[in-house]
Amino acid sequence: MIWPFSKTRQPARPAPVRASFDAAQTTDENSNHWKWTDELSANQAHSSTVRKTVRERARYEVANNTYARGIVLTLTNDTIGTGPRLQCLTPDRDVNAQIELRWQEWADEVRLADKLWTAKQSKTVDGEAFAHFVTAEHASPITLDLVLSEAEQFGRPYTSASLAGNEADGVTLDDYGRPVSYHRLRTHPGDLTVNFSADVIPAADVVHLYRPDRPGQTRGVSEIVAALPLFAMLRRFTLATIAAAETAADMAAILHTQSGVVAAPEAIDKLDRVPIARRAILTMPEGWDLTQLKAEHPSTTYANFKAEIVNEISRCLNMPFNVAACNSAGYNFASGKLDHQIYFKSIRVERAYFERVALDKILAAWTQEAALIPGFFPPELAALPHQWNWPGMEPIDPVKEASAQKTRLEAGLTSYPAEYAKDGKDWETEQLRQSESLGIDVDTFRELLALKLYGQPADLSPEGAAENAQEEE
Repeated sequence: MIWPFSKTRQPARPAPVRASFDAAQTTDENSNHWKWTDELSANQAHSSTVRKTVRERARYEVANNTYARGIVLTLTNDTIGTGPRLQCLTPDRDVNAQIELRWQEWADEVRLADKLWTAKQSKTVDGEAFAHFVTAEHASPITLDLVLSEAEQFGRPYTSASLAGNEADGVTLDDYGRPVSYHRLRTHPGDLTVNFSADVIPAADVVHLYRPDRPGQTRGVSEIVAALPLFAMLRRFTLATIAAAETAADMAAILHTQSGVVAAPEAIDKLDRVPIARRAILTMPEGWDLTQLKAEHPSTTYANFKAEIVNEISRCLNMPFNVAACNSAGYNFASGKLDHQIYFKSIRVERAYFERVALDKILAAWTQEAALIPGFFPPELAALPHQWNWPGMEPIDPVKEASAQKTRLEAGLTSYPAEYAKDGKDWETEQLRQSESLGIDVDTFRELLALKLYGQPADLSPEGAAENAQEEE
């Protein structure tokens, strides 16, 4: 048989492999659990309406729930504390001391540490914190100041349905999604009298603190949003347990009878109340018994339930249970230190974020103005080399921590400036105080320290410590 055309045999293709994720399946069992999922963008998912609802509920819960209030205060205190201190890193020690002194005088006058503390608390509860630069008269020659605003005050002006260009709830963006300017309402929307206009502030003059969980996210949502249902559950369970215990305590005793013959039935009604005389011997009708209501609340699981809820609540903030609950019962040294490592790492990440977004920006504006004042600031230090020293964390075991610190220094794995910085101290200032207390100059004091540490005089500056470590290797 001759075919009208030739056929080329195609190689057999492998059968397609069909694979899937269980989480991608929609069944009768999981349909209710996943029904609120969406495909909204970051800015649409965190719309002004959503953020307003979450923000108001978070504020309400923190104001009325002792655990919520305590967790937020503890996190704010541990992160900001008494505030960061500037340490200049120029080669001239006298210049460093002079700049640090003038910066601290200005920071104390504008209450920078207090404003950072409030901003951190707002960032945790509200989801974001705003501050913008203003000019104000101070005792210091620097007129720079910082004004905090709540999240509601930065938004779309009431007089405009939409803004020109890319805009996300009052933030004007460029083509790459970077903030260009912010629209700040002249009054808070919750004030009695509201001004319906807004001021346009350049992004360079605004400090906007929030946690961008998704790419393209322009505004922040409360950091405790995942825990809000648990906070409400914790309060409801506590109130219900107290109500049950009070109900049981209100019933001093119960009269009942199992006899078919009831004495004086016309004198006793169901659920009737009978007053009891204090410290008296009572008699009862024949066939009646007196029993006391057994109080079963709080139950034995009450404390365990509250502990589990608090533990789950604090997890969204990377806070260990003993810090959130202020209760370290059942902890030993090893478990406490292990839990604190995660917590302290989160605080270091948060402090680094505050340095990049807030402190460095404020310092740049401060140095820019200070350089214009004759004799106040060296104009050649426009880009001031510096670092921020935060309050140190209290060690769990001071003796072991001091021993570890000594070992690191002897091994050349750290330096005196680095160790002082962990405690939020300026190493030059501290060594100057120590030398003065011993009645010797600071250079002699440093030589004595180096002689004790390395067996020979050495430079204890960061560069000198690095050279010492290389020589030991």
